Amino acid sequence: MPSAPPPAPPDALRATAVALLNLSGLGLGYLLLRRRIPLAVCLAATAVLLLVALPADADGVPGTALVLYALLLLLAAVHGWFAGLRTRLAWPGRRPVALVLGIALLAVPVGGALWYGSAQHEAVERALLDRLDRADRQVSVASGQDFGTARSGYRNALAVYRDLAVHHSGSRAAAQVPDRLKTYYTTVAAAYSHRDYCAAVAPLQYLRTVPDSMPKDQLGTLAHWPDDRLATSLYECGAKGLADGGTGWVTQFGDLLGTFPDSGQAAKVVPAVDAAEKKAAKAVSGKDPCGAVEQLDTLNTQLLQLSNGAGAQADGLTKAAGRADRSGAAGQYQCGVKQYQDGDYAQAQQTMQKFVTDNPHDKNRDRARKIAIGAEVAQTLPAAGKKLPTTSSGGGISVTVKNDSPDDITVLYTGPVTGSFTLKACGSCKAYSFASSLISGWQPCGDSGRNYPQRTISLPPGTTYFVHKPKNDSTATPGSDTAKLRYGYLYTECAYTTQTLGSTY
Repeated sequence: MPSAPPPAPPDALRATAVALLNLSGLGLGYLLLRRRIPLAVCLAATAVLLLVALPADADGVPGTALVLYALLLLLAAVHGWFAGLRTRLAWPGRRPVALVLGIALLAVPVGGALWYGSAQHEAVERALLDRLDRADRQVSVASGQDFGTARSGYRNALAVYRDLAVHHSGSRAAAQVPDRLKTYYTTVAAAYSHRDYCAAVAPLQYLRTVPDSMPKDQLGTLAHWPDDRLATSLYECGAKGLADGGTGWVTQFGDLLGTFPDSGQAAKVVPAVDAAEKKAAKAVSGKDPCGAVEQLDTLNTQLLQLSNGAGAQADGLTKAAGRADRSGAAGQYQCGVKQYQDGDYAQAQQTMQKFVTDNPHDKNRDRARKIAIGAEVAQTLPAAGKKLPTTSSGGGISVTVKNDSPDDITVLYTGPVTGSFTLKACGSCKAYSFASSLISGWQPCGDSGRNYPQRTISLPPGTTYFVHKPKNDSTATPGSDTAKLRYGYLYTECAYTTQTLGSTY
């Protein structure tokens, strides 16, 4: 007997049925041919593919695995076709039945692929929804931080929303992006809803940049949502800074006028600075006139700065600056009086001299000049500052002041009346040594043959304080004298210079 049955006659129909059965991925063609090893290889390959593919996730099956599995199925189909060409089937007995079965079983890989595609799509949807949830949590966490710290978190969340809207536009996650953006905007701008306008400026400015990266169809009316809120925040924050005497309001109002020049908020800027100027001008007559003057001077500078590029509001700002300048200049008088009364004589002198220069037609100019003289005398003789100088002049007591000095001198005096004058240098006079002033009988202005430059003034009775100083030597120490004047006497003041090592008096 032969060792094996003789091969069957070639049958293309049977071979095709085996090939189709092997394409199912289950190796059924080899099963009908009683080929156990190829059957096991097909089943093992399918099992490995299922282990790799399941459960379905967003990344799907690796492409290499699919290619290798497809090649294996193709080889199994080709090999099964040649093997079934001359080998009888174990079952079913009829070839057409096997062929129909092979065609029907093709539904297994096709159905599996369709089911897996659906499962993978759902996995992708879940992954996208997870990304959306993480972005939402990022926004929630950022809402509890100050905007400077939270900015990066907001940007990262916005990048996720944009990616979902642009690159996954048909997904369920993308459909929720418009609603998420509404929450995003209100969260970022939470400071505005709390009326913390200064803190709201930076977040609202940031929100105005969102349309640069997010598709407009996703934003809708949100594209212009921050505009009015930002204009309000800039005005309110600027108005608060202006009222508090700060400097940041210039930036706030400048941004408002530059960004929203035609807004109702921009129209409020000029009335706001007008009110601030009037308040500061009124404060000149209050307890701190110097502070009010300083505020007016600063306000003038700030308004001139703000008026540059202010558009339609520039004229109103320039006029307000002019009023602040005039009010500040006029307020220097009250400031100088306060400084004098507080004993700050050096500053009072400087303030009054500036007032005299800046206000040639002011009604207080003459007295300001007297106060400046009195303040200068009081720096040498503090007792002279006990009373504020008046504009009184003249008197019935003659006082002659002579200059026994080689320098032009300025004579300042204050008391019942205040004034100053200059005496020319005594051409033949010299500075005295300190030792000569100690000699018994020494008396300045005592040379009867010398014609001393002099001037006689009339003063009322009372204490008058004199200060003599070289006109052109700011390093010399002024001379001083306190004279108690009474009627029935003639008084003489003598100005002279003494020198010691390194010093002049």
